Amino acid sequence: MSDRQPIFILPENTDRLLGKDAQRNNILAAKLVAELVKTTLGPKGMDKMLVDSLGDITVTNDGVTILEKMDIEHPAAKMMVEIAKTQEKEVGDGTTTAVMLAGKLLENAEKLLDMKIHPTVITKGYIMAEKKAKEFLKELSVDVTLDREDLLKNIVMTAMTGKRAESSKERFAEIIVMAVKQIQENGDVNLSNIKISKNKSNGIEDTELIQGVIIDKERVSIDMPKRIENARIALISDALENKTPGSEAKISVTSPLQLQEFLNREEMVLKDIVEKVKKSGANVVFCQKGIDDVVQFYLAKQGIYAVRRVAKSDMDMLAYSTGGKIITNLNELTENELGKAHIVEEIRHGEEGMTYVKGCENPKALTILIHGGSEHVLEEIERAFKDGLGDVATVIKDGKVVPGAGAIEMELSKRLREFANTLSGREQLAVFEFANALEFIPSTLAENAGLDPIDILTELKSRHDNNEKSAGINIFNNKVENVFEKGIIEPTKIKTQAITSATEVATMILRIDDVLASKSKSSGGMPRMPRGMGGMEGMD
Repeated sequence: MSDRQPIFILPENTDRLLGKDAQRNNILAAKLVAELVKTTLGPKGMDKMLVDSLGDITVTNDGVTILEKMDIEHPAAKMMVEIAKTQEKEVGDGTTTAVMLAGKLLENAEKLLDMKIHPTVITKGYIMAEKKAKEFLKELSVDVTLDREDLLKNIVMTAMTGKRAESSKERFAEIIVMAVKQIQENGDVNLSNIKISKNKSNGIEDTELIQGVIIDKERVSIDMPKRIENARIALISDALENKTPGSEAKISVTSPLQLQEFLNREEMVLKDIVEKVKKSGANVVFCQKGIDDVVQFYLAKQGIYAVRRVAKSDMDMLAYSTGGKIITNLNELTENELGKAHIVEEIRHGEEGMTYVKGCENPKALTILIHGGSEHVLEEIERAFKDGLGDVATVIKDGKVVPGAGAIEMELSKRLREFANTLSGREQLAVFEFANALEFIPSTLAENAGLDPIDILTELKSRHDNNEKSAGINIFNNKVENVFEKGIIEPTKIKTQAITSATEVATMILRIDDVLASKSKSSGGMPRMPRGMGGMEGMD
């Protein structure tokens, strides 16, 4: 009888990790991602400098920005990046918390795997803990209404603390709360109606809220007025120029007189365009497409301010803020379609000319104009504003807040331990580890502030055991105290979303016991962690 021949069911360029090897490899990758962003957490968190292949530099402590800018290859690590993106999309803040929690859940699960507890039991325990944690969050939340401006401002200041915007956080909080309250309609907030424009001039303290829109375009002719008061604004999506004949059209001209007549007729059509604009009462025109040179000349002659090739998104913003209607056919333009603003003017910052539409009455679209000395500062301030806007919008929709500074995580941890003691199966151990994972947040806050995390956690546990539900770490005086009274507040939705996302990715990774990976031409093997993290591979 001949020897059995080996049977190959996978191509030669496929690597495979089985059982424990697959689990440990995935857990290590997730832990490394969590370790990477943990130093950015909290008011005393550090920044990361990211340099791309073109040499462009990003300096930030925003979790999702760090992970998006990194060239991450490992599939489990990519799943961690996805939860950061989901957190950013859903609530706009809390990305670092979500990633850290997922990494700690997996790290703690590894201890249970070493105790020969099956991954299915661990995932069942984690899901039970997640469900219970969300119930506790609901109980511990405080209701907030739109008229509680003090709480809304505290939420923004909490979100901005530790970012470059911190030095002017009171002023920025006022701007954000005012902007969101202005555009909200019956509790519904569309943040795309708040435009953030950046200007490399002055200092960040000069950042301002414009009751209208800033368009990154200048007037089409220097003969037009630079400033129009009591502006009546026409929003036109069609081109203000002669319609060009089709490619097959032929024009037969047999004499110079006919040619002159044709040119005269063309000019009359262009003059008629200006006449229609003037007849409507408009003194400002925003056109989505082109404006003919002749039309520009006659508009300037009539003292009308015009801007061409305005982006569709900016046209929509103009309609929302001025109350005007975007028209496609000039024949439809009447006084009723015009938008209104107190002032439209061209302002130059260095070589750039911008059109400011200001003083709109009850605008439903606004602009926050950020000032700063460099592109890196402007980008980081913009990220801080987006976090603050996301937090306030979330609170207005959800209406619930919880204490920050690690207080809510400690209270949830305490309650989950009490819940775990009511369980009899092995799931009890998983619930305990879930509770331990939540303590990673206050522990890291203390560590990043240069405090002893063990001392802080011991005091926090003692306070929460004495029913001090809002006891957290006030990093500014390094004390454990009632942080809700100190104004350190966060939206409940941030915590709910972070716990949900972290649990989902942790349970998904735990259930993987086989990884089949095609070798890429560049790496020649299993997907690796990104370059630059090699020094972390020996971590426990």
